[in-house]
Amino acid sequence: MGKSKVFYTDLRTKLGETLPLKLERLVKKAGICDLDFKDKFVAIKIHFGEPGNLAYLRPNYSKVIVDIIKNSGGKPFLTDCNTLYVGRRKNALEHIDAAYENGYNPFTTGCHVIIADGLKGTDEAIVEVKGGEYVKEAKIGQAIMDADIFITMNHFKGHEATGFGGALKNIGMGCGSRAGKMEMHSSGKPYIDENLCVSCKACYKNCAHGAISFGENKKASIDHKKCVGCGRCIGSCNFDAVNAAGDEVNDILNKKIAEYSYAVLEGRPNFHISLVVDVSPYCDCHAENDLPIIPDVGMFASYDPVALDMACVDAANKQSVIHGSCLEEREKHTCDHFINTHPETNWEVCIDHAVKLGLGNKEYELIEV
Repeated sequence: MGKSKVFYTDLRTKLGETLPLKLERLVKKAGICDLDFKDKFVAIKIHFGEPGNLAYLRPNYSKVIVDIIKNSGGKPFLTDCNTLYVGRRKNALEHIDAAYENGYNPFTTGCHVIIADGLKGTDEAIVEVKGGEYVKEAKIGQAIMDADIFITMNHFKGHEATGFGGALKNIGMGCGSRAGKMEMHSSGKPYIDENLCVSCKACYKNCAHGAISFGENKKASIDHKKCVGCGRCIGSCNFDAVNAAGDEVNDILNKKIAEYSYAVLEGRPNFHISLVVDVSPYCDCHAENDLPIIPDVGMFASYDPVALDMACVDAANKQSVIHGSCLEEREKHTCDHFINTHPETNWEVCIDHAVKLGLGNKEYELIEV
């Protein structure tokens, strides 16, 4: 296999040249217009950002991609799946509110926002993972699988469980339904926080396997022998009393993300864009963002999500550490900024497993635009 092509542009501008224009030139040079968009539904997978966090990608960037697709006759929509944790994006109504609050609406981006796994995170497609070591059938947001073409716009940053969040993280974890996210995060089953349970029995009514019962204290409990880990009880609880175990080790979590990415991408035209800007140490799922750990680097695009992630992490690791950042305060174990920021996880596990699955190539040719 030859080297994959990754296209790159820096963030310098001059009179008459804007960052959106540079992004347009980048993706066209990378071949986005080679895709046949005519009359096709195009899912643009993006992280809308948890309200309060200001490191997420500005919607101005997504409008560039939306306009290219629409001008080519395509039907684009911006999409993400509901979160597993408590926050402003745990159901479709709050998720859309959060997206709009952060500027992702039809007036600023030129297309609609669709939450791919539905109102409560239960609208999912079951997708076979051929050769999956940990996942045999991935649970993917239905609207994502209904799309004809799949595109990612990735905010490249640090991540506490995967080392960094790039294309594969945005695809694999981001496209999982609530049950899918629970499968990746957990080797166990959900549990009830009795302090938050109000005995409304919504979880009981939504359990198809008779796993939920109520004791003398009128609090719910889950029989893990009967529970299949579908996550519907989490989505049905309006009081955040049902939680995932979150007990999967990071190496296995990273491999599951690669396998979920395979489920999303296999057999479909796809294209990927990453912006290495505002490289905060933690995920945009946080309702806050810390000082970036490195300076802004630039914009990258490729048909190969593995090569794209490799190019971004290589470019990031060449940067100096920002004074006052949490990375500066951490003990330096290696020359890798992301392992130094989160020494409890190894990002290379996800990359290597994705290569094993045939998702892409670690070797790349960087082409500056």
